[in-house]
Amino acid sequence: MGATGTAEPLHSVLWVKQQRCAVSLEPARAVLRWWRSPGPGAGAPGADACSVPVSEIIAVEETDVHGKHHSSGKWQKMEKPYAFTVHCVKRARRHRWKWAQVTFWCPEEQLCHLWLQTLREMLEKLTSRPKHLLVFINPFGGKGQGKRIYERKVAPLFTLASITTDIIVTEHANQAKETLYEINIDKYDGIVCVGGDGMFSEVLHGLIGRTQRSAGVDQNHPRAVLVPSSLRIGIIPAGSTDCVCYSTVGTSDAETSALHIVVGDSLAMDVSSVHHNSTLLRYSVSLLGYGFYGDIIKDSEKKRWLGLARYDFSGLKTFLSHHCYEGTVSFLPAQHTVGSPRDGKPCRAGCFVCRQSRQQLEEEQKKALYGLEAAGDPPTSASRSAGMTGVATAPDLFQLFRNVKSILSAQATHRRAAAECDAQPWFADPCSKLSKSPKDVEEWQVVCGKFLAINATNMSCACRRSPGGLSPAAHLGDGSSDLILIRKCSRFNFLRFLIRHTNQQDQFDFTFVEVYRVKKFQFTSKHVEDEDSDLKEGGKKRFGHICSSHPSCCCAVSNSSWNCDGEVLHSPAIEVRVHCQLVRLFARGIEENLKPDLHS
Repeated sequence: MGATGTAEPLHSVLWVKQQRCAVSLEPARAVLRWWRSPGPGAGAPGADACSVPVSEIIAVEETDVHGKHHSSGKWQKMEKPYAFTVHCVKRARRHRWKWAQVTFWCPEEQLCHLWLQTLREMLEKLTSRPKHLLVFINPFGGKGQGKRIYERKVAPLFTLASITTDIIVTEHANQAKETLYEINIDKYDGIVCVGGDGMFSEVLHGLIGRTQRSAGVDQNHPRAVLVPSSLRIGIIPAGSTDCVCYSTVGTSDAETSALHIVVGDSLAMDVSSVHHNSTLLRYSVSLLGYGFYGDIIKDSEKKRWLGLARYDFSGLKTFLSHHCYEGTVSFLPAQHTVGSPRDGKPCRAGCFVCRQSRQQLEEEQKKALYGLEAAGDPPTSASRSAGMTGVATAPDLFQLFRNVKSILSAQATHRRAAAECDAQPWFADPCSKLSKSPKDVEEWQVVCGKFLAINATNMSCACRRSPGGLSPAAHLGDGSSDLILIRKCSRFNFLRFLIRHTNQQDQFDFTFVEVYRVKKFQFTSKHVEDEDSDLKEGGKKRFGHICSSHPSCCCAVSNSSWNCDGEVLHSPAIEVRVHCQLVRLFARGIEENLKPDLHS
């Protein structure tokens, strides 16, 4: 019937759903398989063979044979039937996972115990699975169903998988972040948040902040090398949009997310830090938007009494206002990445682009340790600082001095390009300059003009309303962000651009839309530039353009706000840097469309 150890395959003839089946367990492949075998012997597996990886088995239980399962029919042929039930993952449509059970009936007690023992031993070897979790539940997010969703769909699965939990139901904003700074998190295998994107952001900031504090890293330094946390974050979607969950799993289904946590999946994800004047403002993992999306979130905050309808109302109002904003965007292209924003290759489970891009980025960083790290920094005096906590410095000073001349030359070129751009009349067409630096120095690009929106996405930002997202080919862990610039255009053309987010057409195929894959960028609004210029001219004040007609004429307004993962940032001048695979989620990425599993 099979060997007794886990090192050799186990083969038996058992009963499944009153059908005689051949069942095999191959420890080398870690796959449980079964197929119909009506004749004598096991027979060969046919097209209807079913299988489940051991890594996707939740638990194995001995079945109560005195229940309803064998009350009639073929079970009467077994004098003393024995059975065990395998609880496992079943794939459904649209990337959803379901909790499935398959019961195997054995004619002998010894055989039943052999299967139980073998499967349990294999499950115990899966060290990536969590045993003890800290759970934060937001009872107010989305439609206020967070606690109910957890109790009905998540808690039973955790209990089945023998996962213990400490549960905190939050009572005020930032409670999860504050708690992670205060408590001992070493005893947990992961953090679970039940809520929307705002709840996830709280946990993200708390976990990153706590990790940097423990490592002695100054988060306020824009070029600090942040330390990844060893804990994974699980997201149980219970919000209004659930963008992060949708972009990393492919659906916003609570049961699917809970199963990813149970089986111990792990997915590394990029995080962007947003700074202003050497002060950390926030971290971003999905959307960092200025102009259109910034105005929406700012206006919606004043209309919370409308509930979720406030986003639709503010969106329509912002679209009709049609404001554009003048400013300068400087960015460092992500030359280490393998893909591009328009290659039509979305990020999927086991993504080659993320894996290869990380390897190339690590090679760049190794080179930077020998005197070239300032080459990739924007032209500021802070980029030449050394000896700060958490900042990579060159161990070879001689090599550093050899590169000072080329670095300063690149910075001077960057400043000249920005100055030429600023010298253009602001009523003329926007200008775009490429800084010319030596071959051994990365090139910063400078784009200035009037923009309806400036968006930076670390992921596709997909959701139910926009299955493709803002940047369908953005990757979760390639160490880059897709920078999308929407220049001033007519209201009709902007509507065409927005509509393409809901269909399969290329939303970047417009003359007024530019998209770049970057690893760092800076933005300064024209209003701030004018203030700096006025100070240099001795305090002379210059009034901006005054439009006598309706505000919807697309006249330039002084400043917008930044929409940072649903939170408002009011600073018009920011510096953004992408930190490659800084955090890990209980997820595996969006799987390719597979046929639903055969077993039920």
